[in-house]
This record gives sequence, C-alpha cells and structure tokens, in this order.
Amino acid sequence: MVRKHIDTIEALMARYVAGALPEPARVLVAAHLEMKPANRLLVSGLDLLAGEMLEKSEPAPISERDRRLAEIFRSSPPEAVADDRALPDDAIFPPSLRRFVGFRSEGIPWRRRLPGFREYPLGDIDGCEVNLMWIRAGRALPSHTHHGTELILILDGAFNDHRGRFGPGDISVADETLDHRPVAEKDRPCIAFSVMDAPIKLTGSLTRLIGDIIG
Repeated sequence: MVRKHIDTIEALMARYVAGALPEPARVLVAAHLEMKPANRLLVSGLDLLAGEMLEKSEPAPISERDRRLAEIFRSSPPEAVADDRALPDDAIFPPSLRRFVGFRSEGIPWRRRLPGFREYPLGDIDGCEVNLMWIRAGRALPSHTHHGTELILILDGAFNDHRGRFGPGDISVADETLDHRPVAEKDRPCIAFSVMDAPIKLTGSLTRLIGDIIG
C-alpha cells in the first residue's frame, strides 16, 4: 500500500509483521486483531517465520555506525503508550482505533455525503486518505472500482457484495481488479474505518448510478 501493492489479507498481514505499513493501515490491522483475537495466530506464525529467516540471513555491516549510534542517543525517548485497561470501554472503537482518532465513537462528527451515507474524514495521513463511514441500513453504495488499494475494517453492522459478507472485525481488501457495489445489511447501519491510497472510480450503468447516488 502506497509503496507496494496489497491485494490479499495474507499480504496485508505479512507487511504488518514486517512493520512496512503506513500508520493508518497499521492501526486498521491492529484494531482488526483486537476485534478478532483468533487471527493473531496467523500474525504469530508470520512473525516466527520472519524471525527464522532473519537468523539464517548473513550479517551485513552497518554503514556509518558511529554516526547512527550518536543519532540514536540524541533522539527523544518514545512516547508512552496508554494502557488499554485504563481506557473506558467503547461500544464500537477498539482501543487501537480509539487512540488513533482521539475521541470516542459516540462523538463522531459525521458529515453527510449522500442520502443515507455519512463520512468523517480524518485527513491525509502517511500518504493515505483516512475516513470513518456510516451507511444507512439497507443502503447500496454506487458501483465502483479503485485506482489503488482500499482497506475497510467493519466496526459495526455489515455489508455484502459479490464476494460475500463483511461483518464486525472483517477487513475488505479492494484494488483495481475489483468492481463492486457494497450494500449495508437491513437490520442496522454499517460503520467502518477506511484507508485508501488512491481515489475510487464510479462504474456501472448511468441509471443504477443515479439511483444509488440518490439513495
């Protein structure tokens, strides 16, 4: 993502273990693992594999060793990370996401984008466009594809497209090979955290597009 293409959950997790994700994507994966702890087994396995590969690799000399050490000693100490146990429970945001956005889910300052579709833009962070999304129950989003990679973590509710169902804790990975029309389930709104490195491109017939925009 941003610097290297991601097209599967496995590729996403591998880059998370390698520490090679932009910060918003790293937070998205961390929040996913908090919502679905069983998936930490995959991350642990990848971490173990990476450690074994590192042990087998040939040592490489560090260039400008003294200068780099001096920079490390001059640097500020890392900021303390809040203890998740000290944070009050949140009905929707897992701890990693709550720390990232800086407010609780009850205080999301939604902005209406389309009928039945609200958004709160968190801005351009580390080369990614980052948003919170709210989709009215039963609402279909316009058909679209992607110029880059889009990651969506479902926080509450669910949506369906031709790939299947995405519910709380699930991650949708989309790129230019995917053309889809997400539809929120009818029993409750779908709330999600979105990270993408390029804009979407609307597709589909003009009649359906107008109907989906109107909502």
